[in-house]
Amino acid sequence: MMTRRAPRLATKLMIAQAVVVSVGASTLVVAAALVAPSLFHEHLMQGGVEDPEVAMHAEEAFASSLGIAAAIAALTSLIAAGLVSWFIVRRVARPVEELAHSAEAVAAGHYEVTVPSVTFSSEFLKLSSSFAHMSQRLAETETTRTRLFADLAHELRTPLATLEAYIDGLEDDVLAHDAASWATMRDQVDRLRRLATDLREVAAAEEHALGLTLTRLDGRGVAEAALSAVMPRFQTKGVALSLDACPEPAWILGDEIRLQQVLANLLDNALRHTPAGGAVVVDAFVTGECFRVRVRDSGEGIPVEQLTSVFERFHRADPSRVSGDGSGSGLGLTIARAIVSDHGGSLTAASNSPGRGALLTVIIPTV
Repeated sequence: MMTRRAPRLATKLMIAQAVVVSVGASTLVVAAALVAPSLFHEHLMQGGVEDPEVAMHAEEAFASSLGIAAAIAALTSLIAAGLVSWFIVRRVARPVEELAHSAEAVAAGHYEVTVPSVTFSSEFLKLSSSFAHMSQRLAETETTRTRLFADLAHELRTPLATLEAYIDGLEDDVLAHDAASWATMRDQVDRLRRLATDLREVAAAEEHALGLTLTRLDGRGVAEAALSAVMPRFQTKGVALSLDACPEPAWILGDEIRLQQVLANLLDNALRHTPAGGAVVVDAFVTGECFRVRVRDSGEGIPVEQLTSVFERFHRADPSRVSGDGSGSGLGLTIARAIVSDHGGSLTAASNSPGRGALLTVIIPTV
């Protein structure tokens, strides 16, 4: 079924302008034709013109000149209005058409479009700026989505390949049906489960949909609880863990469970990248109107060019730094930063140089 093509905006605007000008000119001519002759006749009588023939010729001359003047005025006004309308219509219709073409490109999935900057009015400027910002955000989202799928496929490949190899080996009796084989497969299943959980967490965190329950907390208690939870793993690996906290309360408004999750992720990250015999030091103090927690390790450190990208999904500064058990999903720091951001705070990374450890700093406003 063929659809009727709608008229262009410029055509509609020009027609509307022509109708308005024509109605105005017609109204002026009709009003002048109805009112001017009677007024002229009255003035002739008041001026003492009593000869009917003279009065008739004067009125005919007036009517003729009035008609010619009205026609010239109407034609001139139509031409002037047409030129002004054409200029305005071009200024209005062209950017709308360009924005429409950009919208069609975005709808087709081409987010890298050039959106015209329209300065005709503040409303048009705001519209074009908002559309350009939306297009940029969509492009960034598409890039992130593509990278996420690629990274996810990479992360899934190792545990799936391990499971497949063990299943084939058990079926062919190449591998022994012993506790070690089952434990390896169970570890890979756990790794997949952790990855799925972390993906759900990071999606909710970045969409600000974690449903935080904010209460007045003492930040020192949150730090102490987080350290107590991870202490056994540090002792097992032989990495020293210590806390230096302020003596006075550090009152913050936060979700205790989520903040402990943040610190747990930071400590897990520090533990993975710190060799046995190393140390992780945590200090928690009030500085100004903020509660600051710093996690410093003595591990490999972070290259300067990666201090920001470490918070991206599945980031690996060096794949060789990841522990052999595959315990890191590459999402811990991403989740932590999103949670801290929802608390109105910040999470940053610093490192002197590779091989001299890393420093992660959490800052949350006090109350």
